[in-house]
Amino acid sequence: MAEYSYTKKAGKIGRKIFNLAESRVAHFFQYLGGTAVLGVRTVFWTFSRPLRKWQILEQMNRIGVESFPIILLISFFTGMVLALQSAYQMQKISAEMYIASLVALSLTRELGPVLTALVVAGRCGAAITAEMGTMKVTEQIDALETLSTNPINYLVVPRFIALLVMLPLLTICADFFGIIGGYLIGVGKLNITHAMYMRMTWEPLAVKDVMTGLIKSISFAVIICIIACFEGLNAKGGAEGVGNATTSSVVRSFILIIVADCFFTALFYFIMR
Repeated sequence: MAEYSYTKKAGKIGRKIFNLAESRVAHFFQYLGGTAVLGVRTVFWTFSRPLRKWQILEQMNRIGVESFPIILLISFFTGMVLALQSAYQMQKISAEMYIASLVALSLTRELGPVLTALVVAGRCGAAITAEMGTMKVTEQIDALETLSTNPINYLVVPRFIALLVMLPLLTICADFFGIIGGYLIGVGKLNITHAMYMRMTWEPLAVKDVMTGLIKSISFAVIICIIACFEGLNAKGGAEGVGNATTSSVVRSFILIIVADCFFTALFYFIMR
């Protein structure tokens, strides 16, 4: 009898675990399908007319211009830290002159686009989700549909275009200021001559290195926009629901940015080596 009771309890626990796993898998595919549909609809409306130019310019200002000081500081100090940390090992083998190449390639290929995307996802992605989530729970999006205004065209497309334009530009700025930070450490602290540092920065740096970072930044822009807008458009439950959607947007954007970076790094490694 005791053995039967134990088996019955084990069966109930097993069914609960199975049902939980099934619901998680179903939610995953539902989320994946929803973001895919939103992405396709966004691309469709991006090539439709008319484009809301003033809204696009406003979003460019919010995403690009207002994020520029943060990107400048982060990239500048990242370049300095990268030069200092690499000097710790390079000085042991008398290879200080290669610090310039290491800083330039690391920033253009990896750190520039990834750090820029993470900052924009945390700052602008959260703001987009909070704004759209508030509109959703206060039924403003329903009001737009009542007025025959497509929410994708009115809300998502301007942010999508702004991110596609401004994130690569911010990435270029991050690369530039990061190299300047490394230059100040290399020339001012490590006694590398100006001519040597500049030569070792630009000679190893190829167009494909810069293009690799820009392609990554474009993919990151798509991820940030689609995730942030999807979470905002599906927010529910009042203020608490908006907060949960904003948190989910930032966390999922961060994870997908790192995953996409790993994918593109592996892809470019096998294609461009």
